[in-house]
Amino acid sequence: MYEMGTLGIIHLISAIAAMIFGAIVLFLKKGTPLHIRLGYFYAVSMLILNGTALMIYDLFGYFGPFHFAAIISLISLLGGLVPVYLKKPKNSWLELHYEFMNWSIIGLYAAFWSETFSRFFRFAGFWVLVATGTAMTISIGAYVLKSKKRTILDRYSG
Repeated sequence: MYEMGTLGIIHLISAIAAMIFGAIVLFLKKGTPLHIRLGYFYAVSMLILNGTALMIYDLFGYFGPFHFAAIISLISLLGGLVPVYLKKPKNSWLELHYEFMNWSIIGLYAAFWSETFSRFFRFAGFWVLVATGTAMTISIGAYVLKSKKRTILDRYSG
């Protein structure tokens, strides 16, 4: 049986923290000091999560598809943080923050469901379960992101 080492424990704890902080931030009023503080906790958790993901090679023994997913996750996280810091581009930084941070958390939950399906529901092959978890999460996430976008951006852009 696989024994989780220190790196795996750090990865797991940071994943749980990111899921909790990310979910809370999604439901908080935007732009408040609490939103900002918990958003930083989310970002730090995600940096640790993706950093450890890039160091784990147990599944394939080499740089594999989940390492690419970690890089995409880092890009989406940075794509959401940089516009907030710079307040640029002037007319679209808030929309960039909204889009990238939402895709960051959608990716996090897609990874969660893929991991859950592949570990606990072994009724199909590994890749079928990973693809199912990912596709379901991305589909639902994209729908919610798109349907709430105008309401949220209009409320907080002025």
